[in-house]
Amino acid sequence: MAHDILLVIVGIIIGIAIGIFISRFLVKKELEDNPPINEQVIAQLMTSMGRKPNSKQINQVMQQMRKYNNTSSKKKK
Repeated sequence: MAHDILLVIVGIIIGIAIGIFISRFLVKKELEDNPPINEQVIAQLMTSMGRKPNSKQINQVMQQMRKYNNTSSKKKK
């Protein structure tokens, strides 16, 4: 009886751990494939701060963000 309960509890814990790792992997992959910030969002942010964005400024910000993301992902590995 106690053996069966213990197996169920261990099975639940293992299932939760596997689910967390799979979810984490899928979310990371989705964010890398579809980043939440794009050129339109940057232009809106700059406009809301009172700056009139041009394409050069937007491209510079995007390059800085890509550079930051690449260096931070290398540090985590």
